[in-house]
Amino acid sequence: LILPGLQDGIQRVIIGYDIDFWLNSLVAMDAITHLTNGRLGLPLTRLLQIDVDDMFVQRTGTRLLVKDVVAMVKSQERIRQIVPEFTYKLGFSGGHYLKGSGDEQNGDRKVIALAQHFDWFSHMYKHEATQNLSRIKLKTSLDNNDQFAKKKNLPQVFDYMVTPFHSGVYPVYDVLYDEWNERGVLSTSTSCYPHPKPTWNRRGFIYRGIMVLPRQYCDLSTTTIRFENYIGGKSGLDNSIHGQRLFKMFLYTPVIMVMTHMSNYANDRLAEYTFENVVKFVNKWTNLNMVAPPPMEIAGRYFEMYPNEVIPIWTNPCQVDTGRNIVPPHVSCTKFPKLIIVGPNQIGSTVLQNFIQAHPLLVSKIGDPIQSNEFQFFHGDKYLLGLDWYQKHFPEPETENVMLFETNANYFDSEMVPKRVHALIPDAKIVIILADPIKRAYMWYQHLRFRMDPAAINYTFYQFVSASNKAPFFLRKARSRCLKSSAYVIHLARWLQYFPVNQIYLVDGDELKDDPVSVVNKLQTFLNLQPFIDFSKKLRYDPLKKFFCRIDNGCLGMTIGRDYPPMDEDSIRYLDSYFADHNTNLKTVLNHIGREHPRWLTETPSI
Repeated sequence: LILPGLQDGIQRVIIGYDIDFWLNSLVAMDAITHLTNGRLGLPLTRLLQIDVDDMFVQRTGTRLLVKDVVAMVKSQERIRQIVPEFTYKLGFSGGHYLKGSGDEQNGDRKVIALAQHFDWFSHMYKHEATQNLSRIKLKTSLDNNDQFAKKKNLPQVFDYMVTPFHSGVYPVYDVLYDEWNERGVLSTSTSCYPHPKPTWNRRGFIYRGIMVLPRQYCDLSTTTIRFENYIGGKSGLDNSIHGQRLFKMFLYTPVIMVMTHMSNYANDRLAEYTFENVVKFVNKWTNLNMVAPPPMEIAGRYFEMYPNEVIPIWTNPCQVDTGRNIVPPHVSCTKFPKLIIVGPNQIGSTVLQNFIQAHPLLVSKIGDPIQSNEFQFFHGDKYLLGLDWYQKHFPEPETENVMLFETNANYFDSEMVPKRVHALIPDAKIVIILADPIKRAYMWYQHLRFRMDPAAINYTFYQFVSASNKAPFFLRKARSRCLKSSAYVIHLARWLQYFPVNQIYLVDGDELKDDPVSVVNKLQTFLNLQPFIDFSKKLRYDPLKKFFCRIDNGCLGMTIGRDYPPMDEDSIRYLDSYFADHNTNLKTVLNHIGREHPRWLTETPSI
């Protein structure tokens, strides 16, 4: 039922039956496309590729016979009547050639004899899991497979490759990507990113120039060789084809990279039955245009459709459940920080980091932990260097009680950092320092003056914070970076989208300056650190520097705790007005999550 919206101007489509019914799914998709003028609709083209993994690998009794190979060729021809130029892509491991029974060996010979009917891509010569191989062994295995293909005159696709078990693709094994780059591999696929399940949430990414596409699972595993092996038997498979899971995979997935195995084309030939029938059903009941371009074209078009997936979102490789261990052996499951101080900057992140390192169980990154400006993993291009690069900056914890931590004051107001941190370390404790935004803006300005930044050197503080849209670009950019990062409620809300309240600890910036012992002691309690260290014996007030320092290693450098001239009244009034709504909203959020207001939030602004 279509309602034109004559009274309120809102068009509606009412579907009066179960939306899960396949025909209603079609109606719903068309309705969404119609009502949004195509903005939320999917294209009508479906890019289809069916990979046949593990050629020559399967155990005796499940391998191809001569008649099965002939059936594959005929199946391919029937699918081409609907999907032009469709070709099965065969992933091979030459080291397992002629390893079956006598009849299966004849099947191997037959598929080689008919090799020109298919496209072939390399697995590994002996079907090895790549994450356990050195670069030399990896190269040797791939060379042997290439030599096998050349000897058997296989029409090999060199720019597309898939590893056994998707090993090394994700979680990434840098050695594999380096070798692939040497060989000119440009695309691959995996069922493991970001997690194997749910299957509808699989995504693609690009790493070291290689495009990784999400692989779909059609419920045909290596052991699904007869109809009785399929969940629900033949009727269950027919239901999946005729409107349920397999049909909806074609309906909702513009790029369909399907993983099958050699054994699915033997015995009852479930793969041929599945794909011939689902293609017919889709063609009969929809206007979808199914095409089968080469792998590289599919990969390029995928990332044109989904540009937001170009940069990967790293997850903890030790938590990727694939049913087998494909984590590279050098990856440590314990060298991830459990605590991250995210800033914002210019209000004490470095000071807090220096203080808490006096606790024996709190260990920061290798090297000078105070000089963290270059360590911008979650924020910036270093994220693309991957987890190997990240973990190299942390020591291996000596005991399970040791808590690695990282400090980066640029993390707090970054839009992408909360999502990235949560994806990799979902159980991390997050520390945020909230200081008077007016004071913080002034300290930021003075910091820019110390660095001889023209936005601060050539303008007074009032000119800096009140710069209009007509001001020079460099001034507007510096002002925006300074003031927007102090709109705390916006950034805090973003962190709360990804982390529960009980994992976020808020520090009052004034309390950190005036009574750091209390701050650090309360932080210990929040982190449940044992033994508890009394920091009154670790910190002392330095009357010359006019701030607290550690007793064991002295005070921080000259950039910490500098004295500034008083702020002018015009700037105070301007900033008080600028931050008024933000601070009011911050109070509301703090009340909602049950946290105390910082002292500065209830005081009259002053400097």
